[in-house]
Amino acid sequence: MGLLQEWFLHETKNSEEEMEHRPQNEEINFYRAVSSGDMDAVRRNCEQNRFTDTEGVGTLSRNPVTNLKYHFVITTAFVTRLCVEAGMEMEQAFRLSDFYILKLDNLYTAQAVSALHDQMVLDFTGKMRLLQKNIGTSKPVTECIDYIYFHIKERITVEDLAAHTGLSPSYLSRLFKKEIGISISDYIREKKIEKAQNLLKFCDYSLIEIATYLSFSSQSHFIQQFKKIVGMTPKKYRDLNYCTVWNTTANKKPDTAAP
Repeated sequence: MGLLQEWFLHETKNSEEEMEHRPQNEEINFYRAVSSGDMDAVRRNCEQNRFTDTEGVGTLSRNPVTNLKYHFVITTAFVTRLCVEAGMEMEQAFRLSDFYILKLDNLYTAQAVSALHDQMVLDFTGKMRLLQKNIGTSKPVTECIDYIYFHIKERITVEDLAAHTGLSPSYLSRLFKKEIGISISDYIREKKIEKAQNLLKFCDYSLIEIATYLSFSSQSHFIQQFKKIVGMTPKKYRDLNYCTVWNTTANKKPDTAAP
């Protein structure tokens, strides 16, 4: 039987059974809630278990768990692209997407897939909510933020950013502080410490390895800056937070820190 004939028979069967998909506006409203940072709406959707509700949803596999995984990938793809359109840095969005889709490999129950879905959409929504605070930044400042995110492991200077944006260091510094509220160096420091927090939570890297990875001048300098921003030493932070978030999937720790 050819594919065309097979499709015709499949379509006829679905018509006879009066199978209908959910109204598209519900799906669109959900994706918009994620990309706009509407945490209440997204959390409400998760609490209602709409992701695992099969009524009005296409069947992509006869295996229920595989079917759910396929829908997870589709949801993640849509969320990723809408978040990029709404202002999320593209590299961050696709890294986040890849991270969550790869987590599917080790999941074998519908409950685990559903839990990861909720974590994924809430993660994207939270990042978009924070991003809304920076909407309205000029192109040079946005380019700086993207550059810092992509090169966070390196030693980044104002001169690097000035060369990247084509502006003078002094003008760029004034513009950045006016729009973001803090200096470029303070922003870079905060972003490096945020990355360090994730590494301390989800990885086994030693303090010296983290300090080197993030291009701090020394381990002592890293500890000093971490304590200044977070209010405690890196060791104490790890003792309090190590692997406390990833409790919805298997016992395996993430291979890399979450972005």
